[in-house]
Amino acid sequence: MQPQAPKHKGDTEAVTLLKNYSYKEIKPIVPELLTWLQDLNWPVAGPMALYLQTIAVHITDDIITVLKGKDEVWKYWLVLVFGTNATTPIAPKLLTEFKRIATQPTPEEVAEEIQDLALEIIKGT
Repeated sequence: MQPQAPKHKGDTEAVTLLKNYSYKEIKPIVPELLTWLQDLNWPVAGPMALYLQTIAVHITDDIITVLKGKDEVWKYWLVLVFGTNATTPIAPKLLTEFKRIATQPTPEEVAEEIQDLALEIIKGT
């Protein structure tokens, strides 16, 4: 059986089941899994954040893709999950993107307070 992304905002069981798969098996659905961090108020978001933090070193490129996008609220949550609340050392590539947000933010990143989060991360490294 292939790993499955959650089907709805309350599908925390799907996150629990992801732990039964290797990263190699999960890799094809990582972009979809990251979409569940678009709003950390969703019931599935907390467990998903904790799970994705365990494989953060493998999904750096996927995270950076979102951070270079235009969904500022999603970017805020990803900086919080993989920067401020990181449970493992931050990958150098990801840290470089946090530095960019901290020192050369877009007007939208300033407005959504993403720059503030990034500055906290940079000060702590």
